[in-house]
Amino acid sequence: MFEIFPAVDIQGGRAVRLVEGRAEDETVYFDNPVDAARHWVDRGATWLHLVDLDAAFGRGDNREVIARIAKLPCKCEVGGGVRSFEAAERLLDVVERVILGTAAVTHPELLDALLARYGAERVAVSIDAKGGLVAVKGWTETSAVAATVLAERVTAQGVRHLIYTDVARDGTLLGVDPEPVSLMRRACPHTLVAGGGVASERDLELYESLGLNGAIVGKALYEGRVRYPRAA
Repeated sequence: MFEIFPAVDIQGGRAVRLVEGRAEDETVYFDNPVDAARHWVDRGATWLHLVDLDAAFGRGDNREVIARIAKLPCKCEVGGGVRSFEAAERLLDVVERVILGTAAVTHPELLDALLARYGAERVAVSIDAKGGLVAVKGWTETSAVAATVLAERVTAQGVRHLIYTDVARDGTLLGVDPEPVSLMRRACPHTLVAGGGVASERDLELYESLGLNGAIVGKALYEGRVRYPRAA
C-alpha cells in the first residue's frame, strides 16, 4: 500500500518548512509543532515524519516537543542530528523509528550497532542528495558519495527502509524529478519512500508508477495542493 507521511519539521520550537534545506528560508505553518501533528492525526495519519532541524544544524534539539507528539495516537519516525547511539536510543524510547542521515555516511558502524540492537523495522536511512551526491550535516555540505552507492551499501548492511529526498527540490513545489527517483528504486530492493518537490497529486501518482512505497509530503499538504486523506 502506498502511504503518505505528513512531514512536521521543527525549528526554533515551531513547525516550519524550508526551501532546499536553507535554515534562513523558512515558512512557519504552526507555532506549536504538536498542533501540526494533531492536525494530520485528526485527518487519519497513521505515521508522521518528524525532522528536528535544530539538531540537524547542531544548535540544540527539540526532544521535549517530539516526546509530546509521540503521545498522539499515531506512529512517528524521527530524523535530524541522529549521530550517536545515545541520541538514537533516547528517541527510540518514545518513537517507533529513527532515521540516520549523515551518520550513515560517516559512521557506518553506528548503523550496524543500531540494526543489531533494534532491528530493521526501527532504523531507517535517509539519503538526501544534490546532483546525485549525498548531502550531509543538515544539507549544508555535499559529500563525494553517490546516492545510489550509499543505497546499495546500507542495504547490504541490513537496512530495509530507505528514504530519498531530492534536496534541490525540497520545499520548492517544483514537482518531482523522476530520473533520480528511478535510479534509487533500482538501487533499493526494499521499502523506498521519497520526498522533495511534491506539488500535486500527479507527483504522488508518479511515485506510485515508479514502484515506491510512500511519499513524505510537507509544503504541498500544508498549502492544500495535495488533499489528505487522498480521494478513494
